[in-house]
Amino acid sequence: MSTIRVAIDVSQSPGVVWEELRHIEHHVNWMSDAVRIDFATDQREGVGTSFDCVTKIGPMVLVDKMTITSWIENSTMDVSHQGLVKGRGSFTLSSRGTRTLISWREELFFPWWMGGSVGAFVASPVLASLWRKNLRKFATTLP
Repeated sequence: MSTIRVAIDVSQSPGVVWEELRHIEHHVNWMSDAVRIDFATDQREGVGTSFDCVTKIGPMVLVDKMTITSWIENSTMDVSHQGLVKGRGSFTLSSRGTRTLISWREELFFPWWMGGSVGAFVASPVLASLWRKNLRKFATTLP
């Protein structure tokens, strides 16, 4: 298992940040590794929302099957990953007065053909760097 944590402090309130983060279909606009999101449910937000995210990192393309497992307005969005790479992820918003700390945490299990725990160890700094850039890009989408 690989645990990756990144965070960014932004000048907007959790409510403003959440208003953009809640729109899962918009994630492809700021996640450079997310190519396309296809919903598997009619529901587009909240617990139980399921979707496939076509993900591309370098030459590798895979479909990340995800389901929202926790949804706390203005605070938390958790997902489970059930695709080739398994695990769970979380976005957490923490109020800092008029600012917000956006934390992104992923716990991922890589399959044997991706190197298992060795592949996870090698991929972790690459993914952390990529996701840190994604959060910075997300911040530019906020009003």
